[in-house]
Amino acid sequence: MFCRFLPFFVPLRASAVSCEQRGRHAHPMPSIRLLFAPFAVALGLASAGAACAQSRLDDLRTGRDASLQGALERIVGDAGLQGEADQGRLALALVDATDPAAPRLAMINGDRMMYAASMPKVAILLGALAEAEAGRLPINPATLAAMNNMIRFSSNEDATRVLRWVGVDRLAEILQSSRFGLYDRAGSGGLWVGKGYGPEPATRRDPLQNLSHGATAFQAARLYWLLANDRLLSPAMNVLMKQALSNPGIRHKFVKGLESRPGVEIYRKSGTWKNFHADSALVETGGKRIVMVGIADHPEGGEWLARLAGPMHDLVVAPRATTVARRPDRHGDPAGAQ
Repeated sequence: MFCRFLPFFVPLRASAVSCEQRGRHAHPMPSIRLLFAPFAVALGLASAGAACAQSRLDDLRTGRDASLQGALERIVGDAGLQGEADQGRLALALVDATDPAAPRLAMINGDRMMYAASMPKVAILLGALAEAEAGRLPINPATLAAMNNMIRFSSNEDATRVLRWVGVDRLAEILQSSRFGLYDRAGSGGLWVGKGYGPEPATRRDPLQNLSHGATAFQAARLYWLLANDRLLSPAMNVLMKQALSNPGIRHKFVKGLESRPGVEIYRKSGTWKNFHADSALVETGGKRIVMVGIADHPEGGEWLARLAGPMHDLVVAPRATTVARRPDRHGDPAGAQ
C-alpha cells in the first residue's frame, strides 16, 4: 500500500531561480517552511521504507525500444554528432518513463564509463538519504541545506561535506548493493564517487576505469527512472530527493535546451570540468515523464547537450520527426568522423 502512496509535493519550477555564473556556488538557506514540510512527511512515512525497498520494477534494460532507438540515432545524426558518438565522445540515454510497467529505453554508448564531473553528486545525495532512511543521518535544516546546495548550485564544499557524512567506502557499498545496483563491477560500471570535490586525492577510484567521479548514461538514467516511479527510496526520502533536484540554479545544458518547451518541470544534476560535460534529468510535462542523460568529452559538449535536449524531449512528448540544425565542422575533419 505504502509503495503506491504518492506524497504531497509541489515541484518548484526551474524558472524561479536565476542563473548562477559557472564556478560560483551560492548558499542560500532555504526557508524553514520548505525545509520542514518534507521533514514532516519523512517522519510520518519512514516506516514504509522497508516495504518499498523490497518492491523493484523489472530491470530497465527490458524496455529497449527499437522505434525510440532509431529516433534517437536520427537526432544525433541530424545534429552532426554521429562521428563524436562513434568515437565514444558522446553518451546518451533516453527513457519514456510515463508508464511505470512499460518503460521505453534508447541509448547511445549507454554503458560507456566516462568521467562525469559533478553529475555523480546525485549519487552522494542518494547515499545521504539512504543513510537518513536507516536512521544514521539526521534530517534537519543544516543537512537539507547542504544537500540542496550540493545539487542545485553544484557546491563542491557541500558535496565534500555530505560525502564525509556518508563516507566514501559506505557510498561505494550503497551503489554496489543488491538493493540499488547502480555500479556493476562485473559489468560496465555505473555511478561512482571515489573522493570529495576538493584538492584531496582520490581514495577509492572506480575498479573498471580508475575514475574518481564517473558514470554510465544507463545507470544514471536508471536512478532517475526508479525515482520517477517512487521506487528508489522510501516515499518520504523520494520527496526529499526530488526537492533537492528541483529548481536548478545553473541554467545550461538540458535546462537551457528545454527553455522553449512550455510547462516542463525539471529535476536535474549536471557537471562540468575542463572538456567534460554531463547532465541528467527527470522531466515531467503534460502527463509525460522523461529521463534524459548525456555525457560528453569535448570542449563544446555542453552546447551539444543543450541542442539535443529539446529534440530528445519531443521524441516522447510529441512523436514526430525531429531535426536539429547542423553546425559547420570547425575541426577540419578529413573523413567525416570527429
